[in-house]
Formats: sequence, C-alpha cells, structure tokens
Amino acid sequence: MTDTTPAETTIPAETSPATGGASRTAAVLVIGNEILSGRTQDVNVRMIATKLAPAGIRLIEVRVVPDVEAEIIDAIHALEAKADYVFTTGGIGPTHDDITAEAVSKAMGVPLIRHPEAERRLKAYYPPDKLTEARLRMANTAEGATLIDNPVSIAPGFRIGKVHVLAGVPQIAAAMMDNVVPTLEGGAVTRAVTLVVDGAEGEIAQRLGEVQDRHPTVEIGSYPAFRGGKPSVSLVLRGTDDTQLAAAEADLCAVLAEMAVPVLFREGN
Repeated sequence: MTDTTPAETTIPAETSPATGGASRTAAVLVIGNEILSGRTQDVNVRMIATKLAPAGIRLIEVRVVPDVEAEIIDAIHALEAKADYVFTTGGIGPTHDDITAEAVSKAMGVPLIRHPEAERRLKAYYPPDKLTEARLRMANTAEGATLIDNPVSIAPGFRIGKVHVLAGVPQIAAAMMDNVVPTLEGGAVTRAVTLVVDGAEGEIAQRLGEVQDRHPTVEIGSYPAFRGGKPSVSLVLRGTDDTQLAAAEADLCAVLAEMAVPVLFREGN
C-alpha cells in the first residue's frame, strides 16, 4: 500500500521557457484508504505535477478514492474524458487490498493477465524461497499494457492507453515518473512569476480582478498568508507566452504602485 513522507509546504515556480503550441493536460487518481483516513499524507501529487510541468503538461485535476473497484473504475473513466494523460498512484503491491491492476483492466475493457516480462523480472530479483504468490501478483497488468520500469524495487508499473499505473511509495513513484516523462508528448511550457506583496487580500481583490480581465491568456492567482504576524499575499501569474506574461506583470506592478501596495519580493524569470 501507499507509504509517504510529509509534504513540503511550497511548490517551486515553473521557470522553463515557453515552447509554443497548446499545453497538454494530466490528471492524478490517488488510490488508498490510508490517504482518506488521514494516516498517510500524499506527496505524489506534487511530485507528478512538478515533473510534468517542464514538459508542458499541466495537472488539471486530482481525485482520491478508496480501495473500492467500482469507484476506481468510475474515476478513471471520468478523468480519461478530461485529460490527455491519467496517472494512478497506489494499490499495485502484493496485498489483498492492492486492486488497482484489476480495476484498471476492467475500466479499459481488457482482461487482467500475468505479464510475462514482469514475471521474469520478479523471478530474477527474488530468490526462489522469497518469491511468493503474493509477490507474483505484482506482475499482473492489463492485457496489452506496456511496462513502466521500477529501478527501486523491480516490480513494474504499466501503461495502457492514456492511463499510467504507478506505485504509491513516493521513492518508487518518482523513479517511475522519471522513466515515463520522456515518453510523453508535451506542449507549451507554463512559466510562472510570483509577486509577494505587503497587505491583505481583500484590499487588492477588485483591482486584481480588473488586471485579470485585461489579460485573459494569463492566469493570475492570489494566495494569502501571514509573514511575521502580518498579512501578505502571493500573486502568481502563469502563462505560456512570454510577451503576454510580461505585459500582465507590468500592468499588475503599475496597479500595485498606484495603490501604494509594496512588493516585498519577486520570484521567477
């Protein structure tokens, strides 16, 4: 089952240059009762998003479902309809509640099989007295799937159609993603600029909305926080066109200066 470490509190700005063309999209399906119970804190979503961003693939939705086959299947169908790529995490281990492979197979309308190459890898990795039937379950994939290499603990993930089935353990999931990303077709890379300003969000909300209206191709987000006990706001501008992003930033800076709202610092290119 999924095992994770505490999540970090900030996400680095995306700073790769735009490449042109439409962005690709992705969705993540986190599978596991332990996530929903609060016993385990997910960190894979952040990892997946940050590995996809430089390739011009934007994460647009995340769902968390329990170890229930019908809910996994429904979620896969819903996310497939929205995103170019779907990533599942968790539920491909050796225990009875690791049911992701079965659920993905049913969602894709194909049988569950014992993948010959996956089985070969497990047999080569484990001594005969350690290769239990439970461990051999980790060689089960949807029929027609392509394996995703696992350099950490050998048991592979798999890809079928637009669905990529990853482990839940963060170290393994990250290693799998390193193998997956080069195989994906990317798009325009999103750059981000962050302006951290001194003041309360409510004081700038109306004017911020006006700036957004003038620059519809740039996404402007507002994220309030407290620094040294005083309110501050991180204003994050995201876009795939450098010229439009620079114009939106210049407009926002002019508005902030007009309102006498200090910019504490700036991040991004």
